[in-house]
Amino acid sequence: MKKAFRAAFPVTVPVLLGYLFVGLAFGVLLRQGGYGPLWAAGMSAAVYAGSMQFVMLNFLGGGFSLVQVALMTLAVNFRHLFYGLSFTERFRQMGKKRWYMIYALTDETYSLLCSQRAPEGVEQGQFFFAIALLDELYWIAGAVLGTVVGGLLPFDTTGIDFAMTALFIVIAVEQWQAYKSRFPALWGAGCALACLLLLGPDKFLIPALLLAVLGLLACSRPIVKKLGEEGEQ
Repeated sequence: MKKAFRAAFPVTVPVLLGYLFVGLAFGVLLRQGGYGPLWAAGMSAAVYAGSMQFVMLNFLGGGFSLVQVALMTLAVNFRHLFYGLSFTERFRQMGKKRWYMIYALTDETYSLLCSQRAPEGVEQGQFFFAIALLDELYWIAGAVLGTVVGGLLPFDTTGIDFAMTALFIVIAVEQWQAYKSRFPALWGAGCALACLLLLGPDKFLIPALLLAVLGLLACSRPIVKKLGEEGEQ
């Protein structure tokens, strides 16, 4: 496991930088709501869904039923159902660690698991586990730090959440460079753009994901063949 964590740390540095800043913003907002570091650590460890944690800040004020909370959580994190489809077999081979991997499969962790391979001498399952655990620790650290800083040095956090967008861009560029097959990236971008134009920013995400998954499933054999050829090279 020590080798796995040493190998995983360099590839998770982009997530570290993104999570620290976005977690910091969440922690500051949580502090403004009257909650301290223990709340930040507990929420980040138990919920661990960056966008949903920001939504939860509204729930803490009351006025929402459990049904509303459940539906909002499903809508915000519905995309995670698709993430797990491509890792079902790999997670099954990881034994008891699979339960944590299912829980910790965030957007950024999913992107790293798709693009990274364990170096020689490191078991793939342990490498994946190290990536997932490090990513969660980064998020918890950022949130806790935000509550501390928010209590000592109040400041304007306008625009700080762009760190997450920047993080997605960096990971997308890395995946674009890692694979010669451009179809999955282009197809996903095309589906997102088409649904955005047709449905608007509030309703495009789930239809875009469905369309992207259906298209990739239909073309899965040539894509897998292409990726296999890249691996052999």
